[in-house]
Amino acid sequence: MMCGASSAVQPATAETQDIADQVRSQLEEKENKKFPVFKAVSFKRTNYFIKVHVGNKDFVHLRVFKSLPHENKPLTLSDYQTNKAKHDELSYF
Repeated sequence: MMCGASSAVQPATAETQDIADQVRSQLEEKENKKFPVFKAVSFKRTNYFIKVHVGNKDFVHLRVFKSLPHENKPLTLSDYQTNKAKHDELSYF
């Protein structure tokens, strides 16, 4: 894998859910919307690409940046995509 390249899509883990939870308020503020459900489903690494179920048949894709440990910076919601479905591929954006 190239430095900075994404991994293959993997099932979400407790760590992935924690990351999604940490940027949830950033997404809700950007979208001016509260999501009734926010469950991480799958992800890719380096920048974390996370597919999140947000209620009903609705999904969002998140790109979350996690800095190097020595930088001691919070997680950042780098970008996101709304109006996604369960079958939509999680890819770089």
